Amino acid sequence: MVAPRFKPIEQCATEGRSRQAVAADLDGTLLLSRSAFPYYLLVALEAGGALRAVALLLSVPFVYLTYVAFSEPLAVRALLYVAVAGLRAADIEAVARSVLPRFYAGDVHPEGWRVFRSFGRRCVVTASPRVMVEPFARAFLGADVVIGTELEVGEDGRATGFVAKPGVLVGEHKRRAVVREFGGGALPDVGMGDRESDFDFMSICKEAYIVTRKKYRAVPSDNLQSRVIVHDGRLVRRPTATNTLLTFLWMPVGFALALLRVHLMGLLPERVVLYAYKLMGVKLVVRGHPPPPPAAKKGRRPGVLFVCNHRTALDPVMVAAALGRKVTCVTGSISGVRSRDTDAARVRRLLEEGDVVVFPEGAPSSGPSLPRFGALFAELTDRIVPVAIDAKESMFHGFTARGLKRMDPYFFFMNPRPTYEVTFLDQLPAELTCGGCGRSPVEVADYVQRVLATQLGFECTSITRKEY
Repeated sequence: MVAPRFKPIEQCATEGRSRQAVAADLDGTLLLSRSAFPYYLLVALEAGGALRAVALLLSVPFVYLTYVAFSEPLAVRALLYVAVAGLRAADIEAVARSVLPRFYAGDVHPEGWRVFRSFGRRCVVTASPRVMVEPFARAFLGADVVIGTELEVGEDGRATGFVAKPGVLVGEHKRRAVVREFGGGALPDVGMGDRESDFDFMSICKEAYIVTRKKYRAVPSDNLQSRVIVHDGRLVRRPTATNTLLTFLWMPVGFALALLRVHLMGLLPERVVLYAYKLMGVKLVVRGHPPPPPAAKKGRRPGVLFVCNHRTALDPVMVAAALGRKVTCVTGSISGVRSRDTDAARVRRLLEEGDVVVFPEGAPSSGPSLPRFGALFAELTDRIVPVAIDAKESMFHGFTARGLKRMDPYFFFMNPRPTYEVTFLDQLPAELTCGGCGRSPVEVADYVQRVLATQLGFECTSITRKEY
């Protein structure tokens, strides 16, 4: 078979397809990238650790030679073995749900998506492991069926590194899988692929279109079936082989720099930390006009409650540096995780002594959205100042739900030039507080969530931390 027998994807009409079925390859067809290496690397790193990721990177020349000189199935088997052998199947599934969708969503092919989304029944058929692809394909591409290579899992629940029968889904195996799924009689109306190993299943479809190597920009993630609300993982950029190599070469230097940034800053007073950060390559941007500290005398006014969104474990340190003074920080409990009465009494007592910083999300989140705020803080005082916090990273995220929490500050400071933005908004007017005009705590919490989301350009959600 040769490619010229298939029309280019640009010639595929999308009108009247809502009652028809499509079968499409993933890499190079629905995605711009023809290589699945970045997604294997993410699984190896997030589920297996840095050493496994290094081993996978070192295997790239061998895998590429295997692909060119021998066969695609053998190359896929080699990548799979290094990436997943010995990993718990549950960990692979967790990475596929929480880490991979953000990177897949940033790489969707505009022509492939234009055609695929127009069909009433959508089937993805791929050589990649089904367990890696399925969460993204169903949630973000609206796929009804995902057919992929099946991993072999032992009785102990760990991947053996081998693939289950019938093997890697390429060529004839793809064709047979499509026939089984569609029952032989009602085959797909349209088949989409990008390489010779797709031609077998494309040839049995009523129409077939090939995705050429014409340059395109990825589809904006907002245009997919759903949006990435929350995500996990340490890496900021899509880990191509080149990006991964540069990242690993930087890590020893970055970790030494992080040690200096973390421990040296802990020895300095808050009023000079801002200047020290500049010398160390850390950019702290402070906007707005926070209220002055409470007067040091009897009968002074109660402290201010700074209500912040939560990005990383460094948030309290950065807020204190932005204020230029020490403040008391309450994390976790103010979201309502522990006893409400105990938490309320504790924070009220702290407010009598000075300003307090709280994070009603309960825990950091790294997505472009804000989960619903716990409402307890609104019951404690009417002196509420919303604070919008954002962290800008170029290599590593300073928060992960899966990794070691104690490493979060180090990963943030391992970025070459990390940036923190702290914006102090106006204190809530009396009519928007519980004490002023009798607003309910939930109304106040929802209002604060909205103003912070607006300031940050994030999306408000009704998701709570328990649902993450």
